[in-house]
Amino acid sequence: MGTKTITTKTKSAKAMLGDGAEPMRDEQISFNNIKPEWPIGDSHGDAAYVVTTPALIIGAGPVGVRIAQNLSANGVNVAIFNAETQKPYNRVQLTPFLAEDAQIEDIYLSEKFPGPGRVDRYDGVAIIDIDRERKLALASNGRVWRYDHLIFATGSYAFVPSIEGVELKGVYTFRDIKDAQDLIEQSQRAKNIIVLGGGLLGLEAARGLQRRGCRVTVIEHNTRLMHKQLDDDAAEILKQRIEALGVRVITGMRLSAIDGNDSASDAQSDHVKAVTLGNGEILPADLVVVCAGVRPKTDLAASIGLRCGLGVLVDNQLRTSDPSIFAVGECAEHEGIVYGLVGPGFEQAEIAADVIAKDVGVYKGSTACSKLKVLGVDVFSIGEFEYYQEVPGVKQFFYSDPAKGVYRRLTTFRGRLVAALGVGPWPESSRLQKAASEQWRVNFLNTQRFRKSGVIWKVEDDNVFAMPDEAIICNCTGTTKGTIVGSIATGAKTIEDVRVMTGANTVCGSCGVQISQLLDGDGASAEPVKWWQWLVGLSIAAVSMAMLTGVAPPIPIPNVWSQDDLLRALWFENALKQWSGYTLMGLTGAAAILGLRKRIGFLSRLGDYQIWRVIHLLIGAACAIALVWHTGFRLGSNLNFYLMLSFLATLIFGAIAGMITGGEHELRNRSIVSGSKSPRRLPLWIHIIALWPLPILLLFHILSVYLY
Repeated sequence: MGTKTITTKTKSAKAMLGDGAEPMRDEQISFNNIKPEWPIGDSHGDAAYVVTTPALIIGAGPVGVRIAQNLSANGVNVAIFNAETQKPYNRVQLTPFLAEDAQIEDIYLSEKFPGPGRVDRYDGVAIIDIDRERKLALASNGRVWRYDHLIFATGSYAFVPSIEGVELKGVYTFRDIKDAQDLIEQSQRAKNIIVLGGGLLGLEAARGLQRRGCRVTVIEHNTRLMHKQLDDDAAEILKQRIEALGVRVITGMRLSAIDGNDSASDAQSDHVKAVTLGNGEILPADLVVVCAGVRPKTDLAASIGLRCGLGVLVDNQLRTSDPSIFAVGECAEHEGIVYGLVGPGFEQAEIAADVIAKDVGVYKGSTACSKLKVLGVDVFSIGEFEYYQEVPGVKQFFYSDPAKGVYRRLTTFRGRLVAALGVGPWPESSRLQKAASEQWRVNFLNTQRFRKSGVIWKVEDDNVFAMPDEAIICNCTGTTKGTIVGSIATGAKTIEDVRVMTGANTVCGSCGVQISQLLDGDGASAEPVKWWQWLVGLSIAAVSMAMLTGVAPPIPIPNVWSQDDLLRALWFENALKQWSGYTLMGLTGAAAILGLRKRIGFLSRLGDYQIWRVIHLLIGAACAIALVWHTGFRLGSNLNFYLMLSFLATLIFGAIAGMITGGEHELRNRSIVSGSKSPRRLPLWIHIIALWPLPILLLFHILSVYLY
């Protein structure tokens, strides 16, 4: 049969087009090429309409939407199927929605896609079957789709354990937006609520319901809360903080039954009345929320013959056992691990998109990280601290402040940070996430500082994360942290992107470290400034000549000289002495003016600061040569001596600042220096301070020469 192009007429479809995108096409294919049991919704004669798309995504949660964004940015057309009737939303935001801290509009995901790839989204439409051999997928609306690549981003479902009475009315899960809406409605009538499960989801559900004025009891069968993320001490502090807010917590106890009303004639006999604990204790309950964990959605993948374990098995390119089918997020199992967190899902989405669009990318696994507020309490956990407890050579470091409800723990292996957890505010958490993921080296000073104060790095090292949004990051252009963070939120991924979008880092380049931290956390690979080799070379020449002037013996005055003696003419002939003196003064003045290049508005029109910085250092090296020409390595006495000290200090510390500026990227990449406070700051300030006495001392020197 031939092909024809038509417009998709499915009412539930919503299309978001990239610039210049070609519409997806419908074609007619013979029914012989389609499974006979498929209920085809659109047909013509002996043929059916089939929509063709390069990439088909099953699931429109945060990870499904993220891979659609990544594919769109790579120019790949996408069809994304959302089985829920609601627009795609962020499940993490369901708790603020439940707690009345957010409106429903606040939880929806962005509907913007970068393009040029086109994205068609189908709400309320599920993929119900797949023909892997012909690369066809059947949607619940009866349409058939042909794909080149198919991606499972189906997420997970709430696990409900086999407990007597779990089928009663008043028993809910807390997984999707419908669950949240049901709980909001039921909480208006419920007085006593039981939350089954003391993990992340259970505690978040308890927080939301407690904020609605309900009496909430959390029951956790493990001996501690958040047993996968916290140790015993951290969990106990969290428990105390939660109970102080009015939520009862029971740990180490199973729920043996959910009880309904006793009277069969009661209209509410099939509704929850109480729960029975493993020790026989009965607690009143109007509502039971089951938060006993989640399980990956693998039913469709398994039904079409894909290899599945706990999740859909994937390789290092996120491919399933069918090379044209991928799995990402909570439904994917990589090397025996199902992460169940959105962060690893985003990492997987980026890798899978690169593989599909460019056939490059390797997924090496993720470091699970939990950073959230649980009933108003900050909780941070990253890395497998329980695993490392059994590994020889592991060291543990602790800090606690019971009065403030703060507990922190670090785990290092062979001097590298591999895990961290804490309860209470921890300003270093953003940096810790990067450090533990990449296993940064921590030294003796870091660990000792942590034991005493609870912080690993010096306070000034983490300033960029603690700065308010109105703080200026780029002094040259006046660009604030808020502006830079805003550019990152709208798509900036590199320093060059930030330059284009904000103008920051386009003058001297010294704010590049802070911008790198905001882009990718501290530890991001530092970029060298322009012409850094020249900066280092000229700085070494200037500092060498200046230091030589300070320590070299003076050129001796010859006892006898001839009329054309070069030494006499160079260092002791009055006319040449004046020439060398005025040359030195002119070079010093030029260097001082160039030093004001980024401080004075109209001077900014002189051109690229990067060029003039090199010229500034070139003049500095020339000053060092002129100083030798003028003095013959003689430091002089009285005011002349102080003039020489001022000159030498200005040259030496200016050159040191230049060397650091040119080589700072290597110092940071080798972890010799770190943080947002540049090591060139001290020599730069000494350079500026040493320069200030020069005009007055120079004036006295000139007057003394001409008057005496």
